[in-house]
Amino acid sequence: MPLLTLDSISLAYGMHPLLENASLAIEPGERVCLLGRNGEGKSTLLKIVSGEVTPDGGLVSLEPGAVLSVLPQNLPTDDDRTAYDVVASAFPETGALLAEFHRLSQQVDHGSLERLTAVQERLEALDGWRLDQKVTTILGQYGLKPEQRLNTLSGGWQRRVLLARALVSEPDILLLDEPTNHLDVPAIAWLEDALSQFRGAILFVSHDRAFIRRTATRIVELDRGKLTSFSAGYDKYLELKEKLLADEERQNELFDKKLRQEEAWIRQGIKARRTRNMGRVRALKALREEHRQRRLREGAASFSVEEAARSGKLVAEAHQAAFSYPDGREVIRDLELTILRGDKIGLVGENGTGKTTLVRLLLGDLKATRGTVRQGTRLEVAYFDQLRGELDLERNALDNLSEGREFIDINGQRKHVLGYLQEFLFTPERARSPVKVFSGGERARLLLAKLFSKPANVLVLDEPTNDLDVETLELLEDQLVAFQGTVIVISHDREFLDNVATDILFLDGSGHVRQYVGGYSDWRRQGGRFPSELAGSRPDRQDGAAAAAKSESPRPKAEPERPRAKSAKLSYKLKLELEQLPAKIETLERQVAALQDTISSSGFYSGAPGEVASTLQQLADTEAQLEAAIERWMELEEQAGQ
Repeated sequence: MPLLTLDSISLAYGMHPLLENASLAIEPGERVCLLGRNGEGKSTLLKIVSGEVTPDGGLVSLEPGAVLSVLPQNLPTDDDRTAYDVVASAFPETGALLAEFHRLSQQVDHGSLERLTAVQERLEALDGWRLDQKVTTILGQYGLKPEQRLNTLSGGWQRRVLLARALVSEPDILLLDEPTNHLDVPAIAWLEDALSQFRGAILFVSHDRAFIRRTATRIVELDRGKLTSFSAGYDKYLELKEKLLADEERQNELFDKKLRQEEAWIRQGIKARRTRNMGRVRALKALREEHRQRRLREGAASFSVEEAARSGKLVAEAHQAAFSYPDGREVIRDLELTILRGDKIGLVGENGTGKTTLVRLLLGDLKATRGTVRQGTRLEVAYFDQLRGELDLERNALDNLSEGREFIDINGQRKHVLGYLQEFLFTPERARSPVKVFSGGERARLLLAKLFSKPANVLVLDEPTNDLDVETLELLEDQLVAFQGTVIVISHDREFLDNVATDILFLDGSGHVRQYVGGYSDWRRQGGRFPSELAGSRPDRQDGAAAAAKSESPRPKAEPERPRAKSAKLSYKLKLELEQLPAKIETLERQVAALQDTISSSGFYSGAPGEVASTLQQLADTEAQLEAAIERWMELEEQAGQ
């Protein structure tokens, strides 16, 4: 029996239908990813499921007795409650009493003792101590201090508190809306692991392809008001979706051909003034109505970057550079780095390690407190702000972009501003709407339109992937790869970094910056690890920095780090090991693929908990063996080449 059923759900805002007779059923233990373009209504659908929005028609039914929890998309701005109070609030009356009991127990005056006694009696009547034990247990499991206040935590730790609140009630289904936004990679990895331990069903919206691959067992796409289910993982979904669109295009061509034939027939009959087949006439009217109501898929975004004249060969160079804030905290130290024209640099590090500070230092916005940083010549910099600070929310998209212009020049082509915005999927009507009513994805696309309308030979992108749908994200990747200038990108999207970056700069939190050749996966293969992976991190605002600053870090190197060769020549034993490693790597890759297929099956998480945990551990162990084998192969190959 389905845990959750949506039956013929319809919803429209004004004349624009978001959902048209959309239906969906979710079974216990499934992990369903809801995909769709920005503005299709994914977040609205989650709000319908949670009861926050009432549809115009249709029925939402949850299995009797089932519990539903929601992990909110946006983090609280200024919530000074303790972690204990936030998690306990999952139980409305009992949670408030538990929070009051913990607060009163810190006081000693007579009035508080009387109230404490009353609260204690009420908690005993509500079986509150059992719930108190559940709250305390989950806080311990997630490494959270009960007294830690939410507004003192980083985004990753705030997300951890909110997930604990969502799961403490032991829900049967969990709703997640863009859960990885603004999280660093260790926090995303922690979230993936936490969700893998959850036995209930999950319905989530995400555009993080690596997260979807790791989490989803089924893909459901919202497209033109309809829900289409693909019983497959993300990669298989891409293949099936391409075939589905090709079939739809073929069917539309056949339909249009028949309509043209029937229109020609009716005109012929009128001209000859003959009696017509009225059944055929009625059929033609039905064809016309079906064609009128057809919702065509919107075209893909088709933007390009306006490139300025080439910069000098040198973009930025740092020698023994350091930067400290007025409070004496040194964020960057002993920086040795050279960035040349055409480099695609990805910055990786936990939140609070100084990635944005490093970019501003390299571009000259900040002055080094020690050492030197030199900028190249003829630099034209365009900056993408993750906070969307360059957008005026009260003005419409047209005014935000045009700045008084009616036409703009893009790579030698003169374009009308409205036409240019249509390349970013803004209709003329939407382009005249105030930005404050835009979704996060629409704001991101507008900022990209504004960014790419100005000549630039250096692009700086701070978290550009947040809120962008997959199609727009892939087009952005293509444009950045083809861009002839220099790209500096701060991102926690692992696949985006793999597809764009030619070099990774890793900030370890102690102020040191290390350079690696390749993308995110290459950095991992070369031994790259976050401080929180090497030692337990603490839930404070400077997650990575605090942990890393306690240990001595070796001096950074400007050149990519490679495993050190042990000797100039290989012994017979090492040669034999080198010859056998490719076959071993191939075998491990097959084992990993087989285990991933098992975990991706729809019924995997509904099996026995012991078997689920055993399979997940087997996958982790096999992946570790594969990574070690690849690193060993690289080490022996380097020795053999010397």
